[in-house]
Amino acid sequence: MPLLTIQGLPGPPLDVPAGTTVLTAIHGRGHAWMHACGAKGRCTSCRVRLLAGAEYLSSPTAAELGYRAAGRLGPSERLACQAVVQD
Repeated sequence: MPLLTIQGLPGPPLDVPAGTTVLTAIHGRGHAWMHACGAKGRCTSCRVRLLAGAEYLSSPTAAELGYRAAGRLGPSERLACQAVVQD
């Protein structure tokens, strides 16, 4: 099972089953993480900056690509509600 390390959150890395969003994994461990639109990819409040491991996540969604094109999401950023952990 992939491990997810979030800088700034207490505790060990999170075990994340494939097919789970980063946001679901964070909430599953009991951490609060902002998501103003209800995890629908309609805002950028749940953004995360990837330091490593982007190849283990799903490709950016249309919503993420739109935010990148508009300058609201950087090239190393993803929406935690849209980034799905892959095998």
